[in-house]
Amino acid sequence: MADTQQAPAPKAQDQPSGDAETFAFQAEINQLLSLIINTFYSNKEIFLRELISNASDALDKTRFLSLTNPSILEPCPQLEIRIAPNKEARTLSAFMEALQSGASDMSMIGQFGVGFYSAYLVADRVIVRTKHPDDEQYIWESQAGGSFTIRRDLGEPLCRGTEVTLHLKEDQLEFLEERRLKDLVKKHSEFITYPIYLLVEKTEEQEVSEDEGEAEEGKVEEVGEQEGEHKKKKVKVTKKEWVQLNTQKPIWMRDPSEVTPEEYSAFYKALTNDWEDPLAWKHFSVEGQLEFRAILFVPQRAPFDMFESRKKSNNIKLYVRRVFIMDNCEDLIPEFLSFVKGVVDSEDLPLNISREMLQQNRILKVIRKHLVKKSIEMFFEIAEDKEKYKKFWENFGKNIKLGVHEDSANREKLADLLRFYSSKSPEELTSLKDYVTRMKPGQTDIYYVTGESKQAVENSPFVERLTKMGYEVLYLVDPIDEYAIQALKEYEGHKLVNVTKEGLKLTPEDEEAERARLEEKKAQFEPLTRLMKEVLGDKVEKVIVSERLTESPAVVVTGEYGWSANMERIMRAQALRDSSMAQYMSGKRILEINPESSIMEALRQRAEADPADKTVSDLIQLIYETALLTSGFSLDDPSSFAKRIYRMIKLGLNIDEEGEEEEGGGKAGEMEEDLPPLEADEGSRMEEVD
Repeated sequence: MADTQQAPAPKAQDQPSGDAETFAFQAEINQLLSLIINTFYSNKEIFLRELISNASDALDKTRFLSLTNPSILEPCPQLEIRIAPNKEARTLSAFMEALQSGASDMSMIGQFGVGFYSAYLVADRVIVRTKHPDDEQYIWESQAGGSFTIRRDLGEPLCRGTEVTLHLKEDQLEFLEERRLKDLVKKHSEFITYPIYLLVEKTEEQEVSEDEGEAEEGKVEEVGEQEGEHKKKKVKVTKKEWVQLNTQKPIWMRDPSEVTPEEYSAFYKALTNDWEDPLAWKHFSVEGQLEFRAILFVPQRAPFDMFESRKKSNNIKLYVRRVFIMDNCEDLIPEFLSFVKGVVDSEDLPLNISREMLQQNRILKVIRKHLVKKSIEMFFEIAEDKEKYKKFWENFGKNIKLGVHEDSANREKLADLLRFYSSKSPEELTSLKDYVTRMKPGQTDIYYVTGESKQAVENSPFVERLTKMGYEVLYLVDPIDEYAIQALKEYEGHKLVNVTKEGLKLTPEDEEAERARLEEKKAQFEPLTRLMKEVLGDKVEKVIVSERLTESPAVVVTGEYGWSANMERIMRAQALRDSSMAQYMSGKRILEINPESSIMEALRQRAEADPADKTVSDLIQLIYETALLTSGFSLDDPSSFAKRIYRMIKLGLNIDEEGEEEEGGGKAGEMEEDLPPLEADEGSRMEEVD
């Protein structure tokens, strides 16, 4: 690889040379070669990236030295990199600036960086011709054995710099193909500062006279003939020429104030192959002990496979001094930000190690911290535009909730980005900050209800008393909501309270009077609650008088530290769930009854009249199962519940089917013995039972 203006194409035969000397590799170098070939690099194609990176570093050094010694550039003022494949000789040659500066030291030749030795991933023999302006021209050669040879090069002189020729292995000849080389340069080295040229073959058609055409190689086609003119023919001629591969400049190296929105959009589309403009971007640099530049983009819409386990972990391309390293580094950005796309270009990460080792580098942890910080800043900038943030939330709201769940360091910041519907904002998403501004005087907790859909939680019995008293309740209907809120626990000093769990304490306007009235009701309903616990047995932990109901007869709540009904539903839906955990985490069920309900009052009176009444037992079962459904649980025995409902329907329709055989083998009349008598003059009672 040389930076000469017109580097010659490599010849198949070896160049003539002076007397050669053979040197043994140091033991550690020999071991290093073995490690490189067998361990360090899992992907052979990176050899070209490493050689181009070495060339770029050498050109940087030459340019720096030329500032104090301009004569260095006099033979060849252009600083560039050239790649020339030779299919006949099965060699790939690269021309680059001198790898060493100053007069050559014979003992130093061959002491290249790790990146250089990656050439042996694809080559079984490497020849290096090098020329420094202040020294003679030499050849270094090795077959990756235990030794290398050095000799004076008497062949065609190099202008300045180094030519590396790789004699490719039998199974690596793909790296002589023009398309393969172009793809590799575009993937790994597109943004190298210096021009990268590839020697390509191009076929052109030329018009020649008949005599000239016979002398030319290639296909000859007759063009035409006119009187007085020589006959013309078309000849296909193959020529070789240098084509620059890296024409796109690294936009992240420019000052953000000088880059237009159109340029950002064009770069984003080229980077991601997205057809839409980005929703937002963040262009920044970090300086100090660690230096890197980056541009982050938020797409318009979420990919369909965003949460697929087999999906690539992130969309950030990592560069080191404009050299592409990888785009799947798990340590670079957390999973909840996997939708953020962009580039990071570090000045500090070591290049000449493998991708696998790079992932363990401590510098990555610092870069990751900055990327998360800047991403969150970008989200807040999007939030300044209500409509824009609405689109962002529709596509990436789950990611923010996942971040609240997983990222403890940024949990409080991410909490400000959360949006939910609520009892006071059923049509417009609201933030926790807005909720706090609407809290009632004396309110200390933030209330929320979880469920399968907004419609389900709006009509939930859990929110009846809260909304009647003027408290706002957040609607959490996304499966990930419970994970996020459980991790958050509080917001700006206000505890987040799930209204579907036990222990809900409300502050009535006249607390003392309300407390006295409630204690009176508890005493009045104590015989009924005791009876209901006896009938339901282990199905419930206890039956108590509720403080949260105003209309519904009963509701089933769970313990404060177990799963809610919604979480239980979510966990049951997991295809690969561990069922053994359910017995520990399923919330203990508590049946709360509404003492103000006419149904519960009638049931209390009937139970007091005859606690052994089978109708009372049947109705208790029916009330409990109905409360399970309205509370978001699934029934353990739906068929038994259905039979009870059908019997109530028959009673409501006044159907008397004496003697009719039922499906279970019994008589209809026998099944109806346990049902309460129908009072004809109070038809509305059936609605209360339902």
